[in-house]
Amino acid sequence: MERLIREVRILKIYGAVLTILCGMFFFLAFRGNPEQHFKEIDVERINIVEKDGTLKMVISNKERQHPGMVNHRAVKPRTREAGMIFFNSKGDECGGLVYDGDDKGSGMVYSVDQRNTDQIMQLQYSEAVGKEKGRVYGLKLWDRPDDFTLEQLIKVDDSLKKLDNPVLYKKAFAKLSEEGKLGNERFFAGKTANGDVGIFIRDNKGKVRLQIYVDKNNRTHIESLDEDGKAVKK
Repeated sequence: MERLIREVRILKIYGAVLTILCGMFFFLAFRGNPEQHFKEIDVERINIVEKDGTLKMVISNKERQHPGMVNHRAVKPRTREAGMIFFNSKGDECGGLVYDGDDKGSGMVYSVDQRNTDQIMQLQYSEAVGKEKGRVYGLKLWDRPDDFTLEQLIKVDDSLKKLDNPVLYKKAFAKLSEEGKLGNERFFAGKTANGDVGIFIRDNKGKVRLQIYVDKNNRTHIESLDEDGKAVKK
């Protein structure tokens, strides 16, 4: 009986030592070669993080795409296309690249976001299928206020939706737009849906005031417009 107990004790010691040695082996193996090389890998999402876990970039398919973040907090779930989303050290989304194409159309957008708010620069392309493609592509710029952040906009949007009043919701956002809280497009250089290729500059209210372009019939235009969109000089 004593012999059996001694043998069991020896087996326990052996097992413990073997476990420790295996653990050390795997630890040293991965520590000695932290960089792994893969010829090909299939993955639905990759999170790029700093050493402290701060999220800096997400590469994802459509289903698992990140909804975006404000001050280290994810916004409400929403549908977003596959691509890359960038985050700064504040925990805010600061830009990204998304794209898609199906039976209804195609598109790709690369965005750069202003600090604490939405995009101020985009390189974009979109078109529908069929005869009327509505193909548009080029560089677009916006002005956005510093005193109305994306976080504030989300809070206003949530509060208005809780009222369940579409008319009031529309009026509130029309007022925000009129006050310039939602930002205004200021510049576009590219091709419009009607075939004009050129530069279109808007005032701080978002109205086109100067346009230099070549139309689909190869006629050149240099036009200065008033606030009502009427040509004052050609």
